[in-house]
Amino acid sequence: MTGGEAIARVLKACNVGPMFGMGGFQLLPFYDAARRLGLDHNLINDERCAVFIADAYAKVSGRVGVCDATLGPGATNLVTGLVEALNAGSPLVVFIGDSHRLHAWKNMTQETRQVDILRPACKELIRIEMIERIPELVRRAFRVATSGRPGPVVVDIPEDICHGTFPFAEPDFAVEEGLTSAPALRCRPAKDDLERAAEMLGAAKRPLMLCGGGVHLSAATDAAVALARGLNLPVAHTMTGKGAIACTDPLSAGLFGRYDRIANALIEESDCLFVVGCKLGEIATKRYSLPGAEQTVIHLDSVAEEFNRTFEPALRLWGDAREGLRDLFAALAGEADTICARQQAYADEVASRMAAWRQSVDARLASNERPVNMARLINELNKAMPDDGILVADGGFAAHWGGLLYDTKRAGRGFVPDRGFASIGYGLPGAMGAALAAPGHPVVGLTGDGGFNMVMGELETARRLKLPLTIIVVNNAASGYVKALQHLMYGAGNYQSSDLEEVNYARVAEALGCTGIRVEDPDALADALGRGIAGTDGPTLIDVVVTRDPAQMLPGVDNRTAQVKKGDRVA
Repeated sequence: MTGGEAIARVLKACNVGPMFGMGGFQLLPFYDAARRLGLDHNLINDERCAVFIADAYAKVSGRVGVCDATLGPGATNLVTGLVEALNAGSPLVVFIGDSHRLHAWKNMTQETRQVDILRPACKELIRIEMIERIPELVRRAFRVATSGRPGPVVVDIPEDICHGTFPFAEPDFAVEEGLTSAPALRCRPAKDDLERAAEMLGAAKRPLMLCGGGVHLSAATDAAVALARGLNLPVAHTMTGKGAIACTDPLSAGLFGRYDRIANALIEESDCLFVVGCKLGEIATKRYSLPGAEQTVIHLDSVAEEFNRTFEPALRLWGDAREGLRDLFAALAGEADTICARQQAYADEVASRMAAWRQSVDARLASNERPVNMARLINELNKAMPDDGILVADGGFAAHWGGLLYDTKRAGRGFVPDRGFASIGYGLPGAMGAALAAPGHPVVGLTGDGGFNMVMGELETARRLKLPLTIIVVNNAASGYVKALQHLMYGAGNYQSSDLEEVNYARVAEALGCTGIRVEDPDALADALGRGIAGTDGPTLIDVVVTRDPAQMLPGVDNRTAQVKKGDRVA
């Protein structure tokens, strides 16, 4: 059989989910085999979106996302999505065609040093040089993608390898169980370290758990909830860690870092911070100002290289988040009831502070302003979204508004932002990946008009696949994130290259054969969201006309008067 068919047979044995790509001559034998073997392979309109779909599919399902691209421009278009997956820890296997080795470096059409370009954008790059090694090396790609911190693995396939033939045997395509889900392997923190962590948490008067996206990568939300409730331990989260416990849980302190509700103050007051699956990067630490240098931190992570990168913890727990949380709770089991009772007043204080915060922003959440206030939009989405709904948030302020105000109603990955690389353009393809990963769950993508402009062609793909998802386009006729920052830095009227033309995106959606709804009145939001979320006949786009005032575009305690110091950014 051809090398392309050998690849397809390994993927068939792995029982992979939907795949996306845009074919070229180099990978045609793989495409033909995918057709004959019944693999769920679909044409995409832009290779970057293929990676975004695979990334969101992996984030929501925990299974390996798969996509492909032809050589040259197809391969280089993958870079942005690969870095998102690399930084976010998403398990992907990505196939790229390459030039025929007999003719390489003779000015072959579309040839470039794509291996050199892609290598720093992925966890590992595997180039297949011998056709008989295809099954072995594709299995290797899945193992690397799902082990340690998961990540994307690129498999480079020269044309002559894909088109060549070899007499493979059926046993060549056997795969071990669990190869396509992450984490495929788990490790546990050392017993002595766990005992010390238990002593520190057990003695703390104001402990706080800070959860990052690693909680979801490890499928550790049940363990996080058990520890939090068992000890009356409040929980704050990063944007990717949202859903570590439900945002509506009385123990939730909400988002911490660059934007927060009550969490940053709780961090400053804490005598023991328990960081779980969080890299403590710029946004989570409010540009490295949190936690304070003198504060006591226990850091649990599966990647040892993350320890001490931005903060010196008092104790490092090297291990899987789920197993570490379970073992820590077991170590505290004998004292749990006593600790829980002792911490009740503290837990009540956290719930009281959150209630006071909600009351303080109620006017914004219920605002009747026209154009629509972003806080009102997210508040209406909170009311419309069912417990099992999934919100995918694009980069820029779509993610920040969603991270700050959107409430997951149960633990789990109900909020999917592209915070690995924070590029814009993720909202639509990310929603597509989430819808494919969680059929039957309502999926909403939140994107800006700038982000949607980048990828609107994928609305055709979503329609072709009859995906029942809702895309909210936050229409402010601007690159709103940039315009708001220019307003803060340089004052009113001093804007450069940040305005867009007014576009009716509902009409764009209709022209692409989808349902389009334009909302200019905040009182029309509930009906539009209800129609979109209940839709089953394909994509619905809701074009929401929001404020054009750059002083009101970014979240804040009161973003009309937000101040920024030189060299800093508020968003």
